[in-house]
Amino acid sequence: MIDRGLLRSAGLRFGAMYAVLLAISAAALALFLWWSTAGLLDRQTEAAIIADAQGLSERWAEGGLPGLMVTIEDRLAQNVDDDAIYLLADSKMKRIAGNLTSWPPAVSVAGPWYELPIMRAGIKSLASVQRYELPGGFHLLIGRDVQVRSQLRKMLTDALLWAVGGVLLLATIGALVIRNLFRRTLANISATSVAIAGGNFAQRVRLSGRGDEFDQIAEVINDMLDRIGRLMDGVRQVSNAIAHDLRTPITRARTRLEDAALHAESADDLRAAIERATQDLDGIVGVFQALLRIAEIEAGSRRSSFARFDLAPLLAEVADLYGPLAEERGIVLALESPDAVPAFGDKAMIQQAIANLVDNAVKFSPDGGTVRLRAAMSAMIFVSVEDQGAGIPVAERERATDRFYRGETARSTPGSGLGLSLVLAVAHLHGGSLQLEDNKPGLRAVLSLPQADAVESRVSSSSSRLSSEY
Repeated sequence: MIDRGLLRSAGLRFGAMYAVLLAISAAALALFLWWSTAGLLDRQTEAAIIADAQGLSERWAEGGLPGLMVTIEDRLAQNVDDDAIYLLADSKMKRIAGNLTSWPPAVSVAGPWYELPIMRAGIKSLASVQRYELPGGFHLLIGRDVQVRSQLRKMLTDALLWAVGGVLLLATIGALVIRNLFRRTLANISATSVAIAGGNFAQRVRLSGRGDEFDQIAEVINDMLDRIGRLMDGVRQVSNAIAHDLRTPITRARTRLEDAALHAESADDLRAAIERATQDLDGIVGVFQALLRIAEIEAGSRRSSFARFDLAPLLAEVADLYGPLAEERGIVLALESPDAVPAFGDKAMIQQAIANLVDNAVKFSPDGGTVRLRAAMSAMIFVSVEDQGAGIPVAERERATDRFYRGETARSTPGSGLGLSLVLAVAHLHGGSLQLEDNKPGLRAVLSLPQADAVESRVSSSSSRLSSEY
């Protein structure tokens, strides 16, 4: 019984394909060699017989029967290789001239080629002959002794068959080697997959160091596993952060409601406690709405609303929105922007991202400080927001965009730690980036976005390419 698992083995299939291709190639090469050697000998023999026939036909036309008989005897006398065969017979198949004693019964009609055993000078041999009919009822047999050539052809055929057999054996061995190679490579990947499925996320596919296709696959799988590990770490951090950050407002709301239920002396006291609990719960709802919005942005589901728009009026709207809040603390909110900034994307989403940056800048700037909102264009659109607050230490900047992450300087300020996460998600959705830099003092947040012309030309070229392909 053949193991069904073995038949389903990809390594066996690849090995079998290799063996079949090698065998076909070897067989084709053997056939070509046979055709170009043994076949060449046959073609030379046939060409010599046809040339003899033409020459003897001319002698018959010139000298008749006596001339033909003399020519046959002369050619037999001059045949150095002693391989020529001639037989001239009358209408009753009686020998007239030639080196055969009698007409071979197998040569019955003119035209076909015959290869048959003959007796010549008392020696058994093999001949290739052809029959020709002459006027007057005479018959002419012309041929060549091919005994030596037949032995050579048999030797060549046997050698080629042995060579093909050897190639088949080597192909089978090679197929097994390829199968084992695939098994070892896939076993490495399979062992890693089993370890990952068992919870060992530190396991990685081993590299051979040869830099071949298997190493490239292993590197891709390892990069994928690294990304999965980072995503799972992020999920754990987000879960922990949600549990930590939401526990306090939920507990506070519950405590206020219980206290009001036990100690409220009037409807106004009860209403005030409910309003304070509602505010706490609204904050929790806001956190979940921000998480859902970030997830929606990262999924790319809002790309359908992308359109061309001018970013300059949007910056002015954000400055007008946060101007009064900045004035309350004596903060100067300065806007520097070109008259027109052509952008492409979701206008509302980009506005919210810039508003988050300005909100953070105003929140963390000292009273009497300055916040600058700037826009500049080169290959990309750069929207920068600069404040004069405490800034973010270099060691914390990479984590500053993580969800719920709040540095030491932000512990005492209100917020959920999702603002920069949302800005980064919007930047990635639009093909841009978010950079956090030192403003000396304070922080400079730079949001880069592609210009509208660049995006539209890229979309147009992609559409043209797809149209040409289909």
